[in-house]
Amino acid sequence: MAEMTSGGVTLAYDDIGPNERGRPIVLIHGFSSNRSENWRRLGWYGAFERKNIRFIAYDARGHGESGKPHDPEAYARDAMARDVIALMDHLEIAKADVMGFSMGARTAIATAQMAPDRVDLLILGGVGGRLFEPPPPGNPMADAMEAADPASIGEPILRSFRQFADEQGEDRLALAACARAQNAPLTRDAVSAIGHEALVVAGSQDELAGDPKALAAAMGNARAVTLPGCNHFSAIAHALYKAAVFDFLDGTLE
Repeated sequence: MAEMTSGGVTLAYDDIGPNERGRPIVLIHGFSSNRSENWRRLGWYGAFERKNIRFIAYDARGHGESGKPHDPEAYARDAMARDVIALMDHLEIAKADVMGFSMGARTAIATAQMAPDRVDLLILGGVGGRLFEPPPPGNPMADAMEAADPASIGEPILRSFRQFADEQGEDRLALAACARAQNAPLTRDAVSAIGHEALVVAGSQDELAGDPKALAAAMGNARAVTLPGCNHFSAIAHALYKAAVFDFLDGTLE
């Protein structure tokens, strides 16, 4: 495991693949996950290695083996995006493709907004048209992370996130702080200004993401892929997801 520091927070990362060949890709996992679970266990490390593509996967602050502040301000979207740029600076990478899933997709968007010249292709998974909807009242995700008993969590998808965090041994108070971060809502005007060529992927049964076509249409220079029969949790491992990503990176996605 390698480490670096961004904004006073230690970030654990893996840098795998040929440094001298082609453009690398940065992988940003989803909420309550980590680089090992989101990318290694589900076959993405092996897929990129077989393609001989250099990839950098890191644990977002508050997750995995990275630092875990308990202050919601530490998880502002700009802070999360600065981590990506700081990691690229640390590795002396001038420009990279960026792929994020769910929370990681939001970070990928913020990175493209903050430093458009550092990002080439943008791949957004586990997000769609619901990205533009206002958040629910209160903060049910943070409440789920702070609940003393997971059985007390009534909403099934929130209970799934909590159970997943517990299975991964994550710091639930850090995750609650991450969920409580105050960020301006993403708007259609904001994403339409990005301009990067992008791929948006979500499952047909992903109630958290909504329709990926709606987000792709708002971005203007994006294509959408819907994974049949997949929900928010099953999409990331789907073979069609990997196929779409590599076709997109190869420039052959129709």
